[in-house]
Amino acid sequence: MNSPQIKHFDYIFAGAGLAALMTVYKMVLSQKFENKTILLLDSDSKKNNDRTWCFWDKNDGFWNSIIAKKWDSALFADENFKRNLILKPYQYNQILGLDFYNFVLDLLLKQNNITFLNEKVIDINELETHVFVRTEFNNFTSDSLFNSIYTKNLVEAQNRYPVLQQHFIGWFIKTEKEIFNPKQATFMDFSVAQKGNTRFMYVLPNTKTEALVEYTMFSKDLLSKEEYENEIQNYLDKLGIENYIIIEKEQGSIPMTSFPFWKKNTKRVLNIGTAGGWTKASTGYTFKNSDKKSTELVAFLQSGKELKAFYNKTKFWYYDLLLLDILDKHNELGSTIFSSLFQKGDSKLIFKFLDEETSFLEDLHVILSCPKRIFINALFRVIFNT
Repeated sequence: MNSPQIKHFDYIFAGAGLAALMTVYKMVLSQKFENKTILLLDSDSKKNNDRTWCFWDKNDGFWNSIIAKKWDSALFADENFKRNLILKPYQYNQILGLDFYNFVLDLLLKQNNITFLNEKVIDINELETHVFVRTEFNNFTSDSLFNSIYTKNLVEAQNRYPVLQQHFIGWFIKTEKEIFNPKQATFMDFSVAQKGNTRFMYVLPNTKTEALVEYTMFSKDLLSKEEYENEIQNYLDKLGIENYIIIEKEQGSIPMTSFPFWKKNTKRVLNIGTAGGWTKASTGYTFKNSDKKSTELVAFLQSGKELKAFYNKTKFWYYDLLLLDILDKHNELGSTIFSSLFQKGDSKLIFKFLDEETSFLEDLHVILSCPKRIFINALFRVIFNT
């Protein structure tokens, strides 16, 4: 009896998350890949509002039509001060997961050369002439594979590069009284008890009575669900919010690490998204970095080079590593470091720095506003470890 024929694609994306969908969407817009067959594989159907993404941007950007909410100012606070940050020329933007999925898939599913299958990838094997991919139901081959399936054990099995988590639980609430300022997001509020960690509240108000209120930590270990929610309740009490309903909840944990994911790239397999180090290591922000990287990748694919050539380690990789080294050794210093940045610093320059768009002189201006001894000690540790 003959075995069923294995279907071949030019490109396979193992995992159809943010990075994969952005990349394939831009491949379609470029009109340079119309003769290439593309397969997207994911165990999730992308039909649920499973997350929100936030990012700052200067102008009406690529994704402007699906931005759910924009804020022109932000609040930064700790136990000693509060500062209202005027974000111009930036705006702080929020995109809902389902809006993004619908927007991208509406275009992708109309393409004759693109296939999306709701199947879980269980094996990837790179051979000399192609890549073999097995799902729960089918086998496929491809010339090139883009993997966005994050392998937690791979990163956490080593101790050379710190691995923290940005972990959180958020409540979307509706209050009886008008409480919130819908024109201002609370970017970081470190006035909550730190308990030896880096802990802050994050508030995104949609109206005077509706907001996402989120308890967030940068640390190695996660909390119990009750601990996050108790802290949210304490914060609502502090704001004087008595009567409210919880409309929806969100929960997540984002890896924060400078682990050299690019070393796992090969001739035919490229790691993308969080699995490829596309998450901004020092903050956990993903959307803006993925937007930039996906644009670079689409241009790179037109060069015909081997996939392992797609990486350029910059000075910002070292900056992220410094901060993560500090938070790994002294997690309680997070509030001190971020407060030193935002208390008197130029918020526009800080956002430009976090977007990895600053000159070396601008870098120094930002870095020197941080506690110097802490960063000098971390610098020596990083130099001798890398």
